[in-house]
Amino acid sequence: MFLTELKKEEKEAFLELASLIAKIDGNHSIFEHSILKEYRNELGMKDYVIKGVPIEEILNVYTSERSKNIVLTEILRLIFSDGVYHDYEKDSVRYIKNHFGFASNEYESMKDWVAKIKELANYPENV
Repeated sequence: MFLTELKKEEKEAFLELASLIAKIDGNHSIFEHSILKEYRNELGMKDYVIKGVPIEEILNVYTSERSKNIVLTEILRLIFSDGVYHDYEKDSVRYIKNHFGFASNEYESMKDWVAKIKELANYPENV
């Protein structure tokens, strides 16, 4: 949604992070694959090659509150895309949340908002 607002270095870091998170549970689902493709298109980086940057290095790229909010929101969207929230994903999100300095209530609000957006996206049109 807001990925285009990120700086070039942040965009590259985001693709690294999204790729890492998508395979963290050992299962790269079709839903995650679809969203990763969507991210590449939105960022205009279809040909970006994942380098395998460590998560600590990736997260240090983000310094503004806005970019941290954008990144965590999109990572939650990616994680929730397949409908399963694995322990490895939970641990990764907890690490990101703590690294970025989000309070628990901020994180819970963001998580609830992403879940509502997912519900709206999947809501049948003919209701």
